[in-house]
Amino acid sequence: MQIQWLRVSLLGLAMVSGAALAAGDPEAGKMQAIVCAACHGQDGATGIDPTYPNLAGQNEAYLYKQLQMIASNERQILLMTGQLIGKTDQNLRDLAAYYASLPGKVGEAAGDDESVALAERIFRGGILEKGVAACSACHAPTGAGNAAAGFPAVNGQPAAYTVAQLTAYREGQRRSDESMGGMMRGVAGGLTDTEIAALADYLQGLH
Repeated sequence: MQIQWLRVSLLGLAMVSGAALAAGDPEAGKMQAIVCAACHGQDGATGIDPTYPNLAGQNEAYLYKQLQMIASNERQILLMTGQLIGKTDQNLRDLAAYYASLPGKVGEAAGDDESVALAERIFRGGILEKGVAACSACHAPTGAGNAAAGFPAVNGQPAAYTVAQLTAYREGQRRSDESMGGMMRGVAGGLTDTEIAALADYLQGLH
């Protein structure tokens, strides 16, 4: 387990230099985001579908990296790929800066006490017997992420979105963690559907 924690720490340090490259102009990004509002809401946190992520308040480095991957089709999201056709690298940086500048949104957990307690144990302590690292190691005790390392904020995301992403990582359908040595796939691979659902609900209300 100590090796896994060291691996997490080193990956975070390694990403700092890359994260520092993602800088854009929020005002220019606001103009770029006009069409994005149709799906993600004017506030960047009121998606028309519960499986769409809240973008408002997400850290700039993470948003830029994901936009870059989607635009290049490295991360395949067909609806998003169409929206990013013709965008320059600077456009993507500006979009990331704009959404990062908006206030984030936090909901409420809807699960019972047992479910919330299960999720909190996993989030803060992991699951030792399955080699699942604590989520808070990378995403901070509040779920606000690590902007310097480019680790995303996971608090306040719609539960349905988090369920979809953790399941996709577990099944190997989302592979956008390649630069982190497949870390998210490794973590999600040790989670059951029940644990994923509990975590997603808990994170929705974490702040």
